Amino acid sequence: MHDDGYFDERFASRYDEISSSMFDPAVLDPTVEFLAELSGGGKVLEFASGTGRVALPLSERVYSVSGVDISAAMTDRLKAKPGGENVDVTIGDFSSTRVEGEFSLVFLVFNTIMNLTSQDAQVACFQNAAEHLISGGHFVIEVSVPKLQRVPAGETYRTYRVEDSRMDFDEYSFADQGLISHHFMKVDDEWEKLSVPFRYVWPSELDLMARLAGLEIAGRWADWSREPFGDDSEKLIAAWRNA
Repeated sequence: MHDDGYFDERFASRYDEISSSMFDPAVLDPTVEFLAELSGGGKVLEFASGTGRVALPLSERVYSVSGVDISAAMTDRLKAKPGGENVDVTIGDFSSTRVEGEFSLVFLVFNTIMNLTSQDAQVACFQNAAEHLISGGHFVIEVSVPKLQRVPAGETYRTYRVEDSRMDFDEYSFADQGLISHHFMKVDDEWEKLSVPFRYVWPSELDLMARLAGLEIAGRWADWSREPFGDDSEKLIAAWRNA
């Protein structure tokens, strides 16, 4: 897991703007609805709670929401928003940090499982989630399906956004499932670069990690509206149940 350096004050101050599409009610409302329903209105824990995009609206629907996040700067943004005082956030690595209590739901969204850049860390994340769950509780992950078929033959780069003030491309290391996401943004007529490492992960690999943690698959979907997951799905929403 990388340290706070990738999500420092500079990044945190612009995160909501950079990720504005994820705050769109068409995206956010089904997410919150799905999680609230699966939690049964109980206690919920978000791994990587960030600036509160999901935690804050979800806190209005369930008994309580807690969070774990490695970035103090991102957490400060969450706490400054309306309702932020109602979300208890522990600063730490979500693959290993423990918080007090047991939860009916633990969730990790927006590809953040990939921020853990080794398979061991991703396995540890599942184990940590399982240790926080009550019997019958669920662990939910939202992650993009690897798009290796879109990488040109013989190449290791895939460009996915080119705009007047922004360009984004991914750099792949296939042997270790490594991925560096490069972002170039024009700010005050000057270009800024942010590069963040990830480890992409396959749906079947996630199921095996869950089994190692004592969890069983409860469902797979292509989106938060529970469309079936299939060969053409670009995203995976998966839930695993604690026995």
